[in-house]
Amino acid sequence: MQEIQRRSFLQLALATLPLTALGQTSNVTLQIRPERVPAGTDREGKKRAIGVSSTTYKVLTQETSGALFVLEQSNQKKGGPPRHLHHGVDELFYALEGEYIVEVGSERVHLKPGDCVLGPREVPHAWAFAGDAPGRLLISFAPAGKMEAFFNERDNRGIKPGAYTNDASFMREYGMELIGPPLVLE
Repeated sequence: MQEIQRRSFLQLALATLPLTALGQTSNVTLQIRPERVPAGTDREGKKRAIGVSSTTYKVLTQETSGALFVLEQSNQKKGGPPRHLHHGVDELFYALEGEYIVEVGSERVHLKPGDCVLGPREVPHAWAFAGDAPGRLLISFAPAGKMEAFFNERDNRGIKPGAYTNDASFMREYGMELIGPPLVLE
């Protein structure tokens, strides 16, 4: 029993580390036995496409009691979503492969594998895949907010793979504001 309690404590500490770094706390209830999500697969075993990316969910909102939602975007076509901001949700961009451009506020950051940048809540941001070789970008939302629900609702709204939404009222329903067009890559 002591080993299970120790393991649960360590899992909780590791799970809340990103939130602690952001000055937040968590009431996360962890499973005693973590489930592995193999490379290239979706947490729910689904095929997803968001904008120019094939997408796999890695950590679901319900698994962290709303504290975190993580997805991976795989890119072969250049581009990204329109400039937007999140009310109450921070977004972390972590480049796994390839090259990405992320603008946060007025700052433009070039990400290569292993680089990351935070898009804080209430700050306009956009990202774009900019590489010549395939890319993969891990995106984390903390707290999760309504981001997973937003991405799931896209299909119901008729937003097809290869496209992003420019529907400001749809974005507002999910705690975001549409600010402007996607990044222009030079």
